[in-house]
Amino acid sequence: MQLLTTAEAAVYLRLKERKIYEMVAEGSVPCTKVTGRWLFPKAELDHWLAASVSRPAGLTPPEAPLIVAGSHDPLLDWALRESGSGLATLAVGSEAGFERFFAGGAVAASMHLHALDDIAADANVVALSARSDMQDAVLIGFCRREQGFVVAAGNPLKLNSIDDVVAKRARVTMRPKGAGAQLLLLALLQQARHTLDSLAAAGPVCPTGPDIAQAIRAGRADIGVATRAVATAAGLDFVPVMWEPFDLLMRQRDCFRPPMQALLTFLRSDEFKTRAAELGGYDLDPAGTVRFVR
Repeated sequence: MQLLTTAEAAVYLRLKERKIYEMVAEGSVPCTKVTGRWLFPKAELDHWLAASVSRPAGLTPPEAPLIVAGSHDPLLDWALRESGSGLATLAVGSEAGFERFFAGGAVAASMHLHALDDIAADANVVALSARSDMQDAVLIGFCRREQGFVVAAGNPLKLNSIDDVVAKRARVTMRPKGAGAQLLLLALLQQARHTLDSLAAAGPVCPTGPDIAQAIRAGRADIGVATRAVATAAGLDFVPVMWEPFDLLMRQRDCFRPPMQALLTFLRSDEFKTRAAELGGYDLDPAGTVRFVR
């Protein structure tokens, strides 16, 4: 990832540095703070610029890249490869993938959102129904996944609930802000009347479920939120919390084009069903079904 300093970002955007600082304070430009310095991911700036372009009425936006951005999932990664779809994945978390899709930076978004105030809510549908800036979006079910706590083999700390995690000061691996697993963790904390500060966080932040498994296997952490498939693949134990919908968001027009059709057709194959059974923690009943149309 190419990171620009404030001065470099000002030159790239053809603005004065003072204006850049004003935009940072307003939260209107993509940036991150590292050891006291503001840095600007060039790719995010490019997406931000593309999303803010004003087009004459009737001018069709450029085709989105053949990327499925959002939440990481091992079964999805495998299906994209084996289906011959030509689609790539970009694991940036559910919320970031959702926004990248609406900005035109991905042909689809993979997502498993969670509402902080209602863990049972169908948050994917709620989030899409709240958007009015795209009238041809469709939410296609990929699967339901068993989500929960990944812990060391044998669960040596006997961690069976969020209360146990807090009481025993278990070292918790965090996911990036806006990742579905992190949203679920926050919802569980709120439900149990705890805060994020109640946890003993183990750094650094883990971008994907397999990264959480690696942190636990390496002894850097005791627990993290991920799917049963992640725990099984890593030879770790799993404490189930819930079954969640895992969906693909796309434009209706892209749903019928060859790349996405290759993937959706593959979801009905015996190979897909066998792989899901091997990984464990998947319910394929929703696979390929239309869950919501905008």
